[in-house]
Amino acid sequence: MRSEGAVAEAGSGGGTRFVKTVAHWIDGTVTSGASTRRGTVWNPATGEQQAWVTLASEQDVATAVASARRAFEAWSQVSLSQRTKILFAFRELVNANTRRLAEAISDEHGKVVADAEGEVQRGLEVIEFACGIPTLLKGDYSDQVSTGVDLFSFREPLGVVAGITPFNFPAMVPMWMFPIAIACGNTFVLKPSERDPSASLLIAQWWAEAGLPAGVFNVVQGDKEAVDALLDHPDVAAISFVGSTSVARYIHTRGTAAGKRVQALGGAKNHAIVLPDAGIDFAADHLVAAAFGSAGERCMAISAAVAVGDAGDALVESLSRKAAAVRVGSGRDPASEMGPVVTKEALQRIRGLIDSGARQGGRIVVDGRNLVVKGHEKGFFIGPTVIDAVRPEMEVYREEIFGPVLSVVRARTVDEAINLINANPYGNGTAIFTSSGESARRFQRGVKVGMIGINVPIPVPLAYYSFGGWKDSLFGDQHIHGPEGVSFYTRAKVVTSRWPHVEQASQASYHFPTSK
Repeated sequence: MRSEGAVAEAGSGGGTRFVKTVAHWIDGTVTSGASTRRGTVWNPATGEQQAWVTLASEQDVATAVASARRAFEAWSQVSLSQRTKILFAFRELVNANTRRLAEAISDEHGKVVADAEGEVQRGLEVIEFACGIPTLLKGDYSDQVSTGVDLFSFREPLGVVAGITPFNFPAMVPMWMFPIAIACGNTFVLKPSERDPSASLLIAQWWAEAGLPAGVFNVVQGDKEAVDALLDHPDVAAISFVGSTSVARYIHTRGTAAGKRVQALGGAKNHAIVLPDAGIDFAADHLVAAAFGSAGERCMAISAAVAVGDAGDALVESLSRKAAAVRVGSGRDPASEMGPVVTKEALQRIRGLIDSGARQGGRIVVDGRNLVVKGHEKGFFIGPTVIDAVRPEMEVYREEIFGPVLSVVRARTVDEAINLINANPYGNGTAIFTSSGESARRFQRGVKVGMIGINVPIPVPLAYYSFGGWKDSLFGDQHIHGPEGVSFYTRAKVVTSRWPHVEQASQASYHFPTSK
């Protein structure tokens, strides 16, 4: 065992530099595990390495699952009152350290600190929801369903459950999973993204400080080897995943084949339609924030604006003006509204998709491909980009860009816009900007999408509702957090009971039992 710390290495100038190593959290302590593999953690704003991350082996995963399995025997029997006390203490620690957690996220992901603080806040809301677990786990009771017979039900935890989470929300998405899972009596193994792993260790330390027993919450850093080990391990009862559609489909297929419950949230191509009766500047303000916040690296980012009828030219003009004014810089700079993308590979991919949009007939009205941030010339920066005259067959429309690129598509009517959205394989989130209640109602009933905003561009439900899309945006039956999260992490037990008098005749029968 060893703590996360600095590792001395030879610098390019012949001196010595110190690079920290982010390791695992297993059985209540930091450990480097058995694997010797490691990956690089970058600072997206500078383009320089800032850490190593240990990449778990199958043996490391087995060690974490074994710890969680041992802990489950005791944790599943802990009273609801005691679980709630620990959850409240954990909530206070996260709340008190919001800035520290946000800065760690900003340094590894690149998003501005204020945006990262918002991410932590949305995660806190789920922790607060889980603090009410005694009410959420109340069962049902029916008295005298048959003569002398009562019937009642309650929900029990599954056992060891795992979360495989993406780089774009290294605090919020895990917090959509583990507070509810742990509150319900399960133990949890988190496999965060290896691109920004430090948030997971801070969270693990705060769980320990809150009084959570060792082994109830574990972190294994890693890549596909760790993912496959979790999917195949017979003691893992359920898997929660958020990421790309191709990986979500893979995880759902492999996990369910191994007999596990799986909720796998995939990719998105979120549309917002703008009607001529909308306030164009109001809509443009919100579309720019929804498209370029967090450099577009959100599964709920708006990446396609559908201008209906006469709204097109005015919308493009307003979008262009506002996009060009977005302040891009280091996430640690308080003046920045948008930071870099997460890696150099992501930067190159986004540039390539913009190039393809221009080649295939799109009109680039705001071009962020050549943006350079002074003092951060090696950072992974790309500026807000707006492409008009985009058609559904273009690559820039078909692909989930996951970058600060907003495509503008034209449609003649609301129905044509609805049909465009429904033809897309994704069904995560969508929005409409209008002052017409009739159009809004037609839209909300007509689109085949899981989450809808009316004059709200990013319709992420609050913690006491559940989050999830349709079609290729979700594999599995249940959405994440909220009531469906409680259902996912528990299973029902129904008890039929009778307490006869000793002298009473048994009245046993070979007939199928019926109520009397």
